[in-house]
Amino acid sequence: MGILSTLLLTPLLGILILAIMPGGNTSQIRFTANIFATVAFLFSCWLVVDYNQLYGEIQYYEQFIYNPNFNSAFALGVDGLSLPMVVLASLLTLIALLASFSIVHNVKSYYISVLLLELGMLGVFLSQDWSLFYIFWELTLIPLFILIARWGGVRRSVASINFVLYTMGGSIFMLISLMAISQYMPEHGGTLMADMAEAAQRMPRDEQLWVLLGFLIGFGVKMPVFPLHGWLPLAHVEAPSPVSILLSGILLKMGAYGLIRVVVMLPEATLIMQPYLVFIALFGMIYGGVLAWRQSDLKAMVAYSSVSHMGIVLLGIATLNLTGLTGAVLQMTAHGLVAGALFLLVGLLYERTHTRNILDYSSLVQVMPRFALFMTITLFAAMGLPGTVGFVAELHAVIGGYQQWGNLMLFLGLSILISAAYAMRTVGMLFTGPVKPQMRDIEDLKLYELTAAIILVAAIVLLGLWPTPLIDLSVATITQMNDIISQSIQ
Repeated sequence: MGILSTLLLTPLLGILILAIMPGGNTSQIRFTANIFATVAFLFSCWLVVDYNQLYGEIQYYEQFIYNPNFNSAFALGVDGLSLPMVVLASLLTLIALLASFSIVHNVKSYYISVLLLELGMLGVFLSQDWSLFYIFWELTLIPLFILIARWGGVRRSVASINFVLYTMGGSIFMLISLMAISQYMPEHGGTLMADMAEAAQRMPRDEQLWVLLGFLIGFGVKMPVFPLHGWLPLAHVEAPSPVSILLSGILLKMGAYGLIRVVVMLPEATLIMQPYLVFIALFGMIYGGVLAWRQSDLKAMVAYSSVSHMGIVLLGIATLNLTGLTGAVLQMTAHGLVAGALFLLVGLLYERTHTRNILDYSSLVQVMPRFALFMTITLFAAMGLPGTVGFVAELHAVIGGYQQWGNLMLFLGLSILISAAYAMRTVGMLFTGPVKPQMRDIEDLKLYELTAAIILVAAIVLLGLWPTPLIDLSVATITQMNDIISQSIQ
């Protein structure tokens, strides 16, 4: 058994062990789930250490044909695009579990659902076969629906159904596009990603456009891009805060990851749709930023900011150049860390005060100095302050966009200014002014909460001051993708 199969089976083994454990032993359930999440994270860290950064092809490849009739394979592998996402998924799952001590009802079902969600997310990033990719993609719907519907807020039923309908609707378009490409596969050609990429090149140009549109809808719902974002604010607001960490930190990146794979597979169609993609990206950035600025609910603000920040990812993808693609990949990691930290801290604050209305707070720096420090750094990272990983990602996106469209990047600058406006407003309203009587006795971050916050904020700052390891991890694969795109569109 290879390292990738072992990594993928780790959360599955955790699920099986939790399933046979007595449901009343809450502390043992929490400990077991955290152990398996930690083991999965350590496996992903080992992959980073052993990964050959100079080689952009798929590494640690494993294959087992499970459907001979369609030549579909249990094919796993990682490259410079998927490996950062694997590490991020395992890290944020561990952080989410550390933040889950407030869950006191149906604890066993909750932890099983989180590990099942981790299994689906890892499977999406490790799959090298489109049919396997689709299976894991759909697998994530089940635990997310359960997590939102059972442990969510007042409108959890509406939020969970809304999420499933949006995502399943998008998945139908993705499935249709995959079936369209399969028509150009040789007999018994299979569904391996490499084989289907060759088949896509043989499609007529007009069919490539329709296939790309189907993928754009399918992956765009998950990212989400404007105007396919309708499910996101409600799902984020109603989901438990640990689930919001995974929803924003990883689930959105699944859409961006799939879209990058498709753009490399259909570069000519992407070039034709490039003007529309950049319009959607820029409009989404400004639209999401303005709505985030108008929110008084802290979780809703972070949710709409995700629409804005994922627009930067779409912009980087649409540039079809090396710098822009690098910015897109960096922004995927940056937003995962920043959004994960924001939802973690907002969730911990809500557990103490039972309100997310920003107008109910003031001068928390006097009551919760540790919380104030980490929240301020994270909000600065959200607006792309130099010295944080968000700045590195946005700088690459700006340069790549300027190389392609020139002064049109003024709109990206406007979206960054809007991000700075709502970030500074949040800092001001949370941490300045007199202490309100009902906020005088709030407990600061506990040890395990502090540990989770330190891990995320340290990653945000360290990768901002020293981004070379993160860039080097992906540069060979991104360069190879850029070469494929350049050769196809010349």
